[in-house]
Amino acid sequence: MSGRRPADYSRLAAIGPYFALDTSPGGPPPGSRPLPELFGTGPDAPLAARVRVVAQRLGTAEPRVAASILHLGLAARFWSVGLGAAALLGVVPTLEHAWVRVPDQGPIDLWAPPEAEPIADPAAGSLADRLHRAVLVGQLTPLAAAVRAAAPLSARLLDGNAASALAGSLRVLEAHAPGPARDLAAELLSRPPLAGTGALRILPGGGAVFRRRSCCLYYRVGPDAGVCGDCCFTRPPTPVKRVG
Repeated sequence: MSGRRPADYSRLAAIGPYFALDTSPGGPPPGSRPLPELFGTGPDAPLAARVRVVAQRLGTAEPRVAASILHLGLAARFWSVGLGAAALLGVVPTLEHAWVRVPDQGPIDLWAPPEAEPIADPAAGSLADRLHRAVLVGQLTPLAAAVRAAAPLSARLLDGNAASALAGSLRVLEAHAPGPARDLAAELLSRPPLAGTGALRILPGGGAVFRRRSCCLYYRVGPDAGVCGDCCFTRPPTPVKRVG
């Protein structure tokens, strides 16, 4: 026996629901489906259906607005689990065998079978390398493809969403593991495809501020929506009036 034991992901759940990863041995909760099914495409795919639900709740007739907001929330969910586990526990869950349940409200539920803490392997690379593979390549790449199949969004806008979601996870972790979380986030934001999506600034007294170079389109929800705190705009753009 190697003596290894599963990582204690209960520490993540204590931070908040976006960070939670259920690894209970009883199997996935009722109503769950294998995570790769979330990334299916077509009009009847889970994400396409979810875009319609989000559009109805936001009160927008623009599917791309709803798709962008949905993508931002899902990216935040995956980054929170990955960055939180890396910063607090020194491990990166791959989620290769994860199951997902989409509730009516709130972040998606994630269940994964218990994993033994990995033996240090230089070939696996740094924590940042593993985070890049597990989250950006493993989850956010197929997520972006599925979202773009459901609504016309630019790849660079979705990269900006991914960077914004990573910075949001970092802000929450500032109260729990600021040093490791900052280092990992800064490293990931310096790598393609996130490089150039925005600027991360660490404040002298602590805390992180991120300003993205794209917009998630939330301002288009309605006249009172405003812009997000890290938006490239300081105020909602004025709609261009078409002539003729």
